Amino acid sequence: MRIGWRAIVMTTRSLWKFLLGAFALFAIGEAAFAQRPPAPSPLVVVELFQSQGCSSCPPAEANLNAIAGKPGILALSFGVTYWDSLGWKDTFATEAYTDRQWAYAKHRKRDNVWTPQVYVNGHADLVGNDRTQLDQAIAHANSQGPQLSWEKDQLLVSAGKPTATCDVWLVRYDPRTINVAIGAGENSGRTLPHRNVVRELVHLGTWDGSPQSFAVPPSALKGLSTAALVQVKAGGDILGASMDSATR
Repeated sequence: MRIGWRAIVMTTRSLWKFLLGAFALFAIGEAAFAQRPPAPSPLVVVELFQSQGCSSCPPAEANLNAIAGKPGILALSFGVTYWDSLGWKDTFATEAYTDRQWAYAKHRKRDNVWTPQVYVNGHADLVGNDRTQLDQAIAHANSQGPQLSWEKDQLLVSAGKPTATCDVWLVRYDPRTINVAIGAGENSGRTLPHRNVVRELVHLGTWDGSPQSFAVPPSALKGLSTAALVQVKAGGDILGASMDSATR
């Protein structure tokens, strides 16, 4: 069967139209994909419980200071009160932070706490003086919790499937390096640098797996950065964390 040249031309034109249309759709899809914001990487939470009156704490504090500005890490320094009797009252310590460390201990059925102690994502704990050990704990940390986002004075927690009811915590910390001259006790005569010192810890409520929003109260202090934690109730693992970029 002979095919006329007009039929060949029409077929070729139709094929070119099809290919150009497919290419346009592909280009639009690629552009939309490129504009879609990437999912945020999980944030590793490193909590140091320390006291300015403890002679073993400065090396662990130095390690926390060194990682405080690293991407993907939320480093927090909590001052505890139970060494205040050694002759120097920690200038940042509160009973609430001591209670937080005890919550971790009780969750793990331990009958004591100590300084310096580091928790990574509320799961693994270590002394914190060994930088290599700390880096390894951070590298092996993982979290598969909800996504957290911020809108004005609201914290939004996405849906998820937690194995237990979770606490939602608001943490406000000072991102500056604060040098504290120690006038008595085991570290007398030393000046200790602190970074990411926690100044406010607020329980916003609980999360049960459904999408929820929580009102974020104003801070009593100026110049603090803000973060939020979703944590298995009463000292369990931290399932999700986020820093409010508006306060960094």
